[in-house]
Amino acid sequence: MEKYKPPYIITDKILSYVSSVSEKIGRITATADLEAKPHLRKNNRIKSIHSSLKIEANSLSLGQVRDVINGKAVLGEQKEIQEVKNAYAAYEHFAEIVPYSIKNLKRFHGMMTEHLMEESGEFRRGEEGVFNGSQCIFMAPPARLVPQLMEDLFGWMKEAQDSVHPLILSSVFHYEFVFIHPFSDGNGRMARLWHTAILARWKPVFEYIPIESQIEKFQDEYYEAIARCHVEGASTIFIEFMLSQIDKILDDISTQISEEDGQISECVKKLLQVMDYDVPYTSKALMEKLNLKSREGFRRNYLSPAMERNLIEMTIPDKPNSRNQRYMKR
Repeated sequence: MEKYKPPYIITDKILSYVSSVSEKIGRITATADLEAKPHLRKNNRIKSIHSSLKIEANSLSLGQVRDVINGKAVLGEQKEIQEVKNAYAAYEHFAEIVPYSIKNLKRFHGMMTEHLMEESGEFRRGEEGVFNGSQCIFMAPPARLVPQLMEDLFGWMKEAQDSVHPLILSSVFHYEFVFIHPFSDGNGRMARLWHTAILARWKPVFEYIPIESQIEKFQDEYYEAIARCHVEGASTIFIEFMLSQIDKILDDISTQISEEDGQISECVKKLLQVMDYDVPYTSKALMEKLNLKSREGFRRNYLSPAMERNLIEMTIPDKPNSRNQRYMKR
């Protein structure tokens, strides 16, 4: 029997992104030691967990997710709080992931879904569809086919790991995994976790890069890319989408490192310190937090430099002077 090979085409766009991402990750690895930045590492891990769960309709805010992880009491649905605890446990054991082992995959699915479902750590036995909100994107393959489909996928990965670039292999896996939909719940979370694990085998720094947060920003495009691949019968579009998002998140990581390394002004540092994630602020509110009186001085020394470095974004970017304008920490 001929061995399974997932269908996809290597386009010029894919090659361009592979080159760009490789260059950026090389520069980050050479100039920054994330192992020596525990605060940055933990913050990015919290962002990964929050975003991956938010994509799956978990309503807890980034601050609430941080509080759950830090052991604080949080008002919210018990199921959603448990999802955070489970995801944190899985990410804390990240170094134990063996990307090419189905047994290991099931073990981590068990961690991710503990106390949440009966089939935790086991392939589904019923039929499932993939949904974006209330919209059914497609119906997954029959449950009876799942074990063989997973054997085929993991068999291909093992064989291709030395010949297919990890950036491409991880994206192909992500799409194929979502298509197979091997578990009755938690497939999206597992696909994103495993995607990161494959990349971390290539460049360990990926363990601390919140790819999930970038996907969450472009969630509609994420589902659209998956749906288009279903129609075309190949993962090419999804590979291009994922590589574009990884390329973008690396720019944000470079900015974070610059901030940590003191390459931004003290004024911008102070501004970032008074802002929480996921909270929109008026310029007046930020000036009050900083005890500033001069609006012009605030914009010149604090707001504009922060926005130029993509540390802060406007809630209404196409109308910068809107009276309803707010500013959020990226």
